[in-house]
Amino acid sequence: MAEEVDMSSRNVIVTGASPNSIGYETAKILASWGATVVVTSIHNIELMQSSLRRDLRIIGADEKKITAYTLDLCDVDSVNNFTTWYRKNYNDQLHILVNNAGIHKNILNPRKKPPMTKDGFEIHWRTNFLGTFHLTSLLLPLLKQNGLESGDARVVNVTSHLHDRVKNKSMFNNDEDYHSWNAYGLSKLALIHFTFEIQRRFARKYNLQSAAVHPGSVMTNLTQIEEFEGKIGYLLNRICSALASVVLLSPVSGAQTSVMCASKYPLQGGSYYVRCEIAESSGETKDQNVSKLLWDKSEAWVKTLVKASSYGHEQY
Repeated sequence: MAEEVDMSSRNVIVTGASPNSIGYETAKILASWGATVVVTSIHNIELMQSSLRRDLRIIGADEKKITAYTLDLCDVDSVNNFTTWYRKNYNDQLHILVNNAGIHKNILNPRKKPPMTKDGFEIHWRTNFLGTFHLTSLLLPLLKQNGLESGDARVVNVTSHLHDRVKNKSMFNNDEDYHSWNAYGLSKLALIHFTFEIQRRFARKYNLQSAAVHPGSVMTNLTQIEEFEGKIGYLLNRICSALASVVLLSPVSGAQTSVMCASKYPLQGGSYYVRCEIAESSGETKDQNVSKLLWDKSEAWVKTLVKASSYGHEQY
């Protein structure tokens, strides 16, 4: 469990914080410790904000510490609008970015045709990695400046142990048969490379630390599957739910490593954390040349997406 830290001077963004999620619990804990927290989701922003504020009131914390805003990582304009809104309303003050938002499609039928975004990308890659890279890139000037001013800024990327299913080469030339678990793992492998490269580029000069987090196998919206129908389906749903509650961690437990990496001082950045401790990521993540190449290609991809959006047409 993360140990409580006074966060009253810290501004935090937590993406993907809908109810019953790791992001929701991460935001609630950090706000209860005094941080000013902005949470994001694609849908039901009012419900997310009211739920978090209610939970803070119940424990006697300041409900105004939480504000919610819409963010769709697959939409260039949404990312741009969010960052513009944030800078205007929070006077460029940002100390911690928790990139928690993510998706995992077709969990039980992983060999289906790859789901694609409207701008032509496989959806896990576009959402979990490329959208996160775009958002972080726009917020890096704030994080670097606040790292210099406060002595400590953070980027926390929520990844997964499933990154060890795939190899680096698949990020650049993936000619294997589609499998959604591998696509998900590939996006998380890229996030770990991104984490380590942030540390190498900005830690020493700007006091900007980065951490990759595997939260464990958690019972959240991400792991819920489509329910069975009918009377037999009702029984199967009850059985599946009971089994999941035994096997999977609760969102509160799953949030602990993200909270620790966002709050503990000092933090050993450029590391992969599991259950609030440094762990070993796969050997693929240690190739610094791959990390740099991925960064360069990602910058080029983001510029292409932004250009396409600016001219009002799709990339492909």
